[in-house]
Amino acid sequence: MRPRRPEPGPRCIVLAALPAFVLVADDGKAFAQSELPPIQITGGEAPHRKKPPTPRRTARPAAAPRHVAQPTPAPSGAASGVHSPPSMASELTISGEALNARTFTRLGEALEAVPGLIVTQHSGEGKANQYFLRGYNLDHGTDLAITVDDVPVNMRTHAHGQGYADLNWLIPETIGTMDVRKGPYFADEGDFASVGSVHTGLIDRTEKGLAQITAGSFGYRRLLGMDSAKVDDGSLLVAGELGTYNGPWDNPDIVRKLNGLLRYSQGTATDGVSVTGMAYTNKWNSTDQVPQRAITSGFLDRFGSEDPSDGGNTNRFALSGRVAQSDDLGSWKANAYVVKSQLDLFNNFTYFLNDPVLGDQFHQHDDRLMAGANISRTLNGSFAGLPMQTNFGLQSRYDAIDLALSNTFQRSFLSSVRSDKVGEGSVGIFAENTVRWTNWLRTTVGWRGDYYAADVTSLFNASNSGHVDASLGSPKFRMVLGPFNQTEFFLGAGYGMHSNDARGATTTEDPSDPATKLSPSPLLVRTRGAEVGVRSKIIPGLDSSFSVFILDQDSEILFSGDAGDTEATRASRRYGFEWTNHYRPRSWIDIDADLAMTHARFRGTDREQAAVYASLAGYPEAQIGNAPGNYIPNAPPMVASAGITLGEKTGWFGGARWRCLAASPLTEDNAFRSSATSIFNGRLGYRADNGWRIQLDVLNLFDTRANQITYAYGSLLKTDTLYNLCTGGVAPTAVCQNGVMDYVLHPVEPLTFRVTLAGAF
Repeated sequence: MRPRRPEPGPRCIVLAALPAFVLVADDGKAFAQSELPPIQITGGEAPHRKKPPTPRRTARPAAAPRHVAQPTPAPSGAASGVHSPPSMASELTISGEALNARTFTRLGEALEAVPGLIVTQHSGEGKANQYFLRGYNLDHGTDLAITVDDVPVNMRTHAHGQGYADLNWLIPETIGTMDVRKGPYFADEGDFASVGSVHTGLIDRTEKGLAQITAGSFGYRRLLGMDSAKVDDGSLLVAGELGTYNGPWDNPDIVRKLNGLLRYSQGTATDGVSVTGMAYTNKWNSTDQVPQRAITSGFLDRFGSEDPSDGGNTNRFALSGRVAQSDDLGSWKANAYVVKSQLDLFNNFTYFLNDPVLGDQFHQHDDRLMAGANISRTLNGSFAGLPMQTNFGLQSRYDAIDLALSNTFQRSFLSSVRSDKVGEGSVGIFAENTVRWTNWLRTTVGWRGDYYAADVTSLFNASNSGHVDASLGSPKFRMVLGPFNQTEFFLGAGYGMHSNDARGATTTEDPSDPATKLSPSPLLVRTRGAEVGVRSKIIPGLDSSFSVFILDQDSEILFSGDAGDTEATRASRRYGFEWTNHYRPRSWIDIDADLAMTHARFRGTDREQAAVYASLAGYPEAQIGNAPGNYIPNAPPMVASAGITLGEKTGWFGGARWRCLAASPLTEDNAFRSSATSIFNGRLGYRADNGWRIQLDVLNLFDTRANQITYAYGSLLKTDTLYNLCTGGVAPTAVCQNGVMDYVLHPVEPLTFRVTLAGAF
């Protein structure tokens, strides 16, 4: 039978009367946290295993508790230094104070301050979030480059997914600024940055210490302490965080999280130095996505778990340093870092599809040492008497990685799928030249070159070992016209890239079936894009920008950590627009509203999928959703958000925020579609003039019954009719390997309350 659609959720409605709110340009003013500063402008996981014939490819799933806190003192130091004028309409800088003034359920959702970005979670609160931007299901970080204090967060050749970007170790109160760029138009942006990049700077010191405690529904507890002291000519910043959370799940998450930061800094962003150490550990259980048929039949509660032994543990230890200096010719900066991280994940996405007795749980292990160094130089000069600036630099990184994938039962080892040792290094060089031709025209021409090399040692199958290297050159161009009557026009175009899992580039045999030969995937994949935009501040207090973009990708090839091999999809194209607004009519009123719409499709035809569809004939519960098509699974056609924040430096304050993820295709033939997710959060609090603060955050304000994320793919439960047909040897092999196509979902947490008490000292 045709699987039932999810229960109708609230639709995302964008009113024609939506005011044109936009972002306020950075005037250099240092806002205190309590002044509710505006945003400042300055500048998928598809849970499946590979098996012949290949079933419908799906996007991979990914959620965690939001930290709702804001430090009383205004942070200062190198992290909040001077920024260059924006060279694209979609380029902006968000202050740490503005970010912490927002309500969010889990830390990762703080990134939703980036217009058009939605952050979700499909699993436990220690796993990297799932990111959606510009019509991309970015899985856990592919094509969204994230750095913190110039240290990359994305992990390449990762056990769970290429570009895995876990931010659970970041303490939000230590964020000074967040620089946002979109598109492959910037020469200093490399791997994973084709769709966008988010560069987070840390504060160097606080004016006062902060002690804070938060308690809330479902066992949410968070303790935070932060203070700084003058040491010689610099500042020493210390911050620590302890958190626990159970969630509404029948099988509690029992999150146990510990974070620490120690940072010494001198000077400013342009003439200064800093050394930062971080430590993080987390353990959790996870309620992964469950099939809708199990909920509608009463077999599982909406917050139930098919495999209660799913979960994981992780740790991260990092040491980094950065130095910057200005001189008569311009400026230069450099940084270096070393990161030791480990992750163990236990997931079961298909239940009893592969192992009808013990189930399909598997263990992914990632243990790595990552080290890197970057240096860049900016020269100020002239060309034919015209002002000119040249920026060039070198970026390097090396990852030494131990990886393993095994089958497990209740976290106990059953059998190995593959185990590898990988050494992967890269060098990137870039140069950009900006010329101001007139007072209303400036252009930037740039070029970037990337070289990657990797050695893979497969411990179980020497045929999947090998050396691979690749290089790509990427030209870039940007142009700014204006301002004309406080309005600027922008144009950008360029080539970009992202790396694929090194194991996929050397794998020639299916780890689960060595008799099945595979074609290695390319190590580097080309992207290309263009964008035009306009930004205007013609209305007092209102900053509005509008961008139209197009982005092509040669192939959406991803390494499947669940299967141990790669899955190559076709080339794709996305185009759309973003409308970003920020309005501050009074000192105590701050309003923002954003709308992003994208058309996303695969290009070409998929003849192989037509053969798969034919092999499932006679079993509609397996065949539906497997027809060939050009829809890109989990590519949201619309993302919208709006918020209002009220309050002065002291006294009562509050706010409300809405975010919407529109209904999206879940299979390439569009037979399955998710329901829209529309959520409201609210806040009410009081700030005393002595620095103390109390606030109440209400998450999912209207107790909306919606899903964090929804997928559609084949799985088997012991209650399925097909399960008995397969175990009895009646159903065809192709049908049993596909399973029952169904909606698979992870629900939004219900109405949640959190109370925070904070004091300055």
